[in-house]
Amino acid sequence: MERNLLKSQKNGTGEEEEKKNSGKKPIGDDESKEKEKVQSEIEPKTGLSFPVKLDDGQQLNAVGVRKKSMLGISIKVYGFGMYADNARLKDVLESKFGKAPAKPTEEMYRLVIDSDAGMQVRLVIVFSQLTMSMVRKNFDEGLGASIKKLTGAKNGELAKKVMGEASDDIKLTSGSAVEISRLPGYILQTKVMGEVVSKVESELLCRAYVNMYLGDDPLDKEAKDRFGMSLISLF
Repeated sequence: MERNLLKSQKNGTGEEEEKKNSGKKPIGDDESKEKEKVQSEIEPKTGLSFPVKLDDGQQLNAVGVRKKSMLGISIKVYGFGMYADNARLKDVLESKFGKAPAKPTEEMYRLVIDSDAGMQVRLVIVFSQLTMSMVRKNFDEGLGASIKKLTGAKNGELAKKVMGEASDDIKLTSGSAVEISRLPGYILQTKVMGEVVSKVESELLCRAYVNMYLGDDPLDKEAKDRFGMSLISLF
C-alpha cells in the first residue's frame, strides 16, 4: 500500500511538472522572434514587411510607396523596397568622393543611376483591383517619361520590354510581388510572382528605371532621401 502511495505521489508530481513545462516557451523562442523582427523592415504607410537582406546578399536601403491619383483620390498602388549590392556601390562612390558628403547630393544619386551595380526594387501590390494591363500601362508611361528625361526622346518600344511576356491574364491580388532587378552588365530583369517575364540588356533602360526612384522627380521623395542617407553610411 505504501509503495502504491509513493507511486501515486510520483505520478502526481510528474503530471504537475509536465503541465508546468507544457506552458513554457522553448528556450530561445523569444530570441528567435526578436531576430525575425530585426530581419525585416515595415513600410509604415502600407504596413508591408520587407526583408533587410536578399538571398544574393543585396541589402535593403529604403522602403516607400507608389501612389497614383484616380478620380481625384490618391490611391496606394504598391509598396516597395530598394535593395543594392552595397559593397559595389561603396566602390563606385569612393572612386569619386574622397570622403562622405554632409548630405546626399544629386551627383551621388547620378553615380548610382549610371553604374551597373546590382540593384533590385521589390514591388508588393496593395491596390487589390490592379490588373496586369494596368501595371504594363503604368510602367510604359513612367519609363517612357524617364527615358525622355535622359535622352530627349520617349522610346516607347524600349519601355514596353520591361513587362515582356507577362500575360494580361495574370491576376495581381493584394500581396503579389513584382521584382525588377538591374544585374551587372546593364541587364534589366523582371519577375512577376517569381516567374521571369523579361531580361533585357540595355544601359539606357537600366538607367531610366533606377532614375524613376532616384532621379530629380522620384516616385517617392522620402524613399529617395532614405536611400541617399544609406549611401552616406557606406563611407
